[in-house]
Amino acid sequence: MGSTGHHGVEGVGRRDLIKRSAALGLVAAPGMGLLSACASSGGDGQDKAKAGKKTAKNPLGVNDGAGMEFVLFDGGFGKEYAEDAVKIYQHDFPKAKVKFAATQKIQSTLQPRFNQGDPPDLIDNSGAEQMDMGVLVGKNQLADLTPLLDAPSYDDPGKKVRDTLRPGIVEMGQFDGDPVWILYYAYTVYGVWYSQKGLDSLDAAYPETWDEMLALCAKAKKKGIAGWTYAGKYPYYIPFSLYPMIGKVGGREVLDAIDNLEPGAWKHPAVKACFEAYYELYKKGYVLKGTPGLDHIQSQTAWAKGKALFLPNGSWVENESANVIPADFGLAVSAPSGLDGSDKLPFGTIWASGGEPFVVPAKAKNSEGGMEQLRIMLSEASSKNFTAKVKSLTAFNGGTTGITLTPGLKSGVAALDKAGTNVVNPRLQDWYVQLQKEKIGVAGLGEMMAGRLTPAEAIKKIQGFADEAAKDTSIKHYKHQ
Repeated sequence: MGSTGHHGVEGVGRRDLIKRSAALGLVAAPGMGLLSACASSGGDGQDKAKAGKKTAKNPLGVNDGAGMEFVLFDGGFGKEYAEDAVKIYQHDFPKAKVKFAATQKIQSTLQPRFNQGDPPDLIDNSGAEQMDMGVLVGKNQLADLTPLLDAPSYDDPGKKVRDTLRPGIVEMGQFDGDPVWILYYAYTVYGVWYSQKGLDSLDAAYPETWDEMLALCAKAKKKGIAGWTYAGKYPYYIPFSLYPMIGKVGGREVLDAIDNLEPGAWKHPAVKACFEAYYELYKKGYVLKGTPGLDHIQSQTAWAKGKALFLPNGSWVENESANVIPADFGLAVSAPSGLDGSDKLPFGTIWASGGEPFVVPAKAKNSEGGMEQLRIMLSEASSKNFTAKVKSLTAFNGGTTGITLTPGLKSGVAALDKAGTNVVNPRLQDWYVQLQKEKIGVAGLGEMMAGRLTPAEAIKKIQGFADEAAKDTSIKHYKHQ
């Protein structure tokens, strides 16, 4: 789809295929066949740096003379933010020799080093060549980041690192229960994107209930403007606003049951009500004509040109569509409209979650140093630096005061403030990629929104896909704890 590099779920389709084929013994994926063969050979940590003395300034006990190696994925966020954080590490540990590299070829560069027991101390495991997290965790190749989370934060010794993070970050790094294997550094806000100028021209506020949404779409239609458009060729963008709506209407437990692949989870009344609400947009002609044939860029461009009011998307849309969004557009994002006053959660309930997964290998020579580098990156100053440079929030809950935020980012921050603790994080898109994208997205929601399935038929079909995935022994199953 061309833009997965911005999404924090990059390369997962390919990875998932490799994972499943590997599980069926069909392929030795690049490096993965080796991985299983050599997982236990090579350096068994005999050359690990001795830990240093734990002090108030050095709570993780970094050996101040030990080398530290950091390999970053060189993607849409660039490398400057990481280089700046490395300078702080170097300043704090002047005797340490720090080696920093940025590459797009994470797997081909690093997989052999994992196999030899000689991995770097910190890795941003992202991009199309992302190493398979499930495999790394399953082979005990990652360090548990709990010591970092429980360490005092860089800015305030009275606060643990974990208490400075945005909602959902810690949970996203867990696979089965307690250990936290991954720290997602970037933070994406998903929702309904619109032009404030477009709403003003209709004398309208963002609709909080579905009746208000339909009334506004009717008003727009009279002026020749569609209510909605979306990435018709990649309809797995629709869940960015539909899933949090389901959570708002029926409560978090409905989304958890869906993630857990529980039998009948898709038959919940909240799912039915939200599918019917979206189907109404199609039935009443409130979706931009031709939308099912548009890809993400084409739909974003039509929307930026004012042909449709609303677009389900993630916060990368600001950067990705910068060349087509007019200067006076007033880019904004909102949590999804609900149904009515009987919804379980308040208006403002939104989906937001982490991207850019950082890991410390279990056999890192200086795992304390790798975690310390992350602790520095999770400081207010480093977080601010990232946000100012790349128009994206970080996992650090703050870091936006005193910097000029772009319109979309400013709106994302306001949406998170409004949500408070009502942030949902459906896991289908990182637990069951193929189910979420091709089946629920394309074969289910895409067909319904194109008018080829009724909501009842779409639900029946999607429940069937979920049941198949639950019975498929070739894929690893996860559950909310």
